[in-house]
Amino acid sequence: MPYLSPPRTPLAEEQVERAFDYVIALHLGGGGHVAGRADADPELAFLLLRLAEDIVFPATTVSDDDDPCSDSFALDEVECILLSAPRDWARDSPTTGALGIARTIIRFTVDVIPDPDNEDTATTLETMRDEHRERARTVHPTVGAHQ
Repeated sequence: MPYLSPPRTPLAEEQVERAFDYVIALHLGGGGHVAGRADADPELAFLLLRLAEDIVFPATTVSDDDDPCSDSFALDEVECILLSAPRDWARDSPTTGALGIARTIIRFTVDVIPDPDNEDTATTLETMRDEHRERARTVHPTVGAHQ
């Protein structure tokens, strides 16, 4: 519900790249393609959690124009339940939690927000990466300007 989700600053463009690179590599190549990345990048689990929240919140938030109803509250609970494990993983075991958080993002993308024009999940993830990157450039223009 919009009034329960605080406004959030989007990830920086470099953070978007790191998080989506991990998710897409996992989706396309499995665990072997991401082995060791979380150990080398301790911030990765937190970036993936932020990314998961940035993907889940819009899909489970009821519009400000809609009147609250039982479906609104059900969506809010789905959001809370879906994100509870990734939040625990990021907090309690960031290096091992990155894999579970990324798998959650992939499952959510496959099952909840598939692209109706393209059933390929990798393409959907790449499209979301591009959208998040553009949002990051808008909010953090100086970061993108130096590349």
